[in-house]
Order: sequence, then C-alpha cells, then structure tokens
Amino acid sequence: MDLVKLGILSDTHNHFENLRHALAILRAEKVDLLIHCGDATRLEIVQELSEFRVVYLFGNGDILTGAMQETLMRMNSQNFAGLTYTDHLDGTAVAATHGHLDGELNRLVTSGRYDLVIHGHTHRRRDQQVGKSWVINPGALGGVHIEARSFALLDLAGRTLRFYKEGEW
Repeated sequence: MDLVKLGILSDTHNHFENLRHALAILRAEKVDLLIHCGDATRLEIVQELSEFRVVYLFGNGDILTGAMQETLMRMNSQNFAGLTYTDHLDGTAVAATHGHLDGELNRLVTSGRYDLVIHGHTHRRRDQQVGKSWVINPGALGGVHIEARSFALLDLAGRTLRFYKEGEW
C-alpha cells in the first residue's frame, strides 16, 4: 500500500489537549502515516499515538528514548523511533529528523538525495524549497510559544500541504 497522507507533528511538549485535537483531525483525514518530529517529552504523549502507524524522531527534550522506542514498537512493529529516518514513500525520497543535532538537518537538505525533508525543533512552520528538497516543519503543538500552535497534513499524491493552526480546531 502506498503511504499517501502524512500527518506531521512536532514539539508537543506535554500538551495533551492540542495533541488530542490534532489526532482527531488526522484520524478524520485517514492519514496513512504519522510523523512526529520529537519533543513529546513524556511517554504518555507517545502512548496517545497508538492508533496510527508512527515515525518518531527523538528530540532534545526526549529523555526516555528507550522506553519511547519500546512503547512504539509494542504498539506496531512497523513503527520507527530514532534520530533520523529515511525511506521512500509513494515514490518520494523522504528524510526526517528533529533538527537539534548539529549539522544533521543541513546535511539532509543539501545532500541532493531527498525530495522531502521534515523537521521540528524551531517551533516555526516551514514550507520551503531548498534545491531538490521540499523542507517542511509543522510548527509546534506545545512548548515555547513562538507562533500559533500548529501541525500539518501532507498529501504526497497531490503534493499538497495544509497547516492546521490554533483556532482551527
């Protein structure tokens, strides 16, 4: 099965209410894969993702990485948890990372190997073409409030990206 609809979250920072609103929308949109770009910061946040197939990228605020990885794998053996993710989804070369590792995000973006690079960490939405790579940051659901809380829905088949912002849920 092709993975066409991606739900993209990041920087939840224990904000259960915003996470639950985002998951309800992504459930209704019937996403094929949920990519969480890290900083859930608590195991209970990761457990909230149980009904989805999940790619989880550890962030600088994630202390219990072993327990998070174990929980995600117990929920679904096809889940992924790590620092950097790369794969081909629906014919698209994809890479994802939290964005806190010195040089890793830049390496992924400038390598010329990825059509799509997804990251978090900055708490700022990003929708930018950099060379070959379409670079997306969904913004943040919690933590430091730099701009309106947000998450994203990406339809790979239609190449459409929608940000859902606080006040729209």
